[in-house]
Amino acid sequence: MLEKRSEELEIMDDLDISGPVITQTLRELNTINRRLGGNQISVSAYKNFAKKRENISLADLGCGGGDIMAEMAKWTRKKNIKSTFIGVDANPHIVEYAETNTKEYPEISYESINIFSEEFKKLNVDIIHCCLFVHHFTSQELATLFRQFKDQAGLGVIINDLHRHPLAYWSIKLLTSLFSKSEMVKNDASISVARGFKKAELIKILREAGIEQYKLSWKWAFRWKLVF
Repeated sequence: MLEKRSEELEIMDDLDISGPVITQTLRELNTINRRLGGNQISVSAYKNFAKKRENISLADLGCGGGDIMAEMAKWTRKKNIKSTFIGVDANPHIVEYAETNTKEYPEISYESINIFSEEFKKLNVDIIHCCLFVHHFTSQELATLFRQFKDQAGLGVIINDLHRHPLAYWSIKLLTSLFSKSEMVKNDASISVARGFKKAELIKILREAGIEQYKLSWKWAFRWKLVF
């Protein structure tokens, strides 16, 4: 069942989806990420890039509610680092929620653009960050995107995504069926895992993208932390 990456679409892939389901879903996803340590994977990688800088910029692709950028912004404020963040999401309804969700952070702005657009290709920042985002694309698409990200990011790229594993699949399926109030989360959570990656698959994508220098490590709970 999980031998190959699933091509099944998630409800989240519908860029026109809107309404209360967006709010409930994004809140639940942040709770899951925070409690299972997913957010910290991204924040720790960001700190390694930012701690020796006085100014730093980051683009968060598939930014969701902007919660990870808010955590990063809190840290840079404490360290007196001047930071700017751009949340990128192709769904304007998600961007609308994120703008309200992070309104206390003027250093965070948002763009509702598609990452395959010419407009996005013109974006240049110090860091490109993707959390639970790249599994939405085929391996062929990712080889092209990784090559592009490397050129766009002055310092580096942070990828935080799912390890495709039976325990992860069945655990999240059970947990969301018991505790989630979002039909999108109940539907998408296990599909996301099925669309996730084995280590060899990520290495192959990196090779096809021409990326030789990278750090790839496994993190709890069933996450890959990739930095290049």
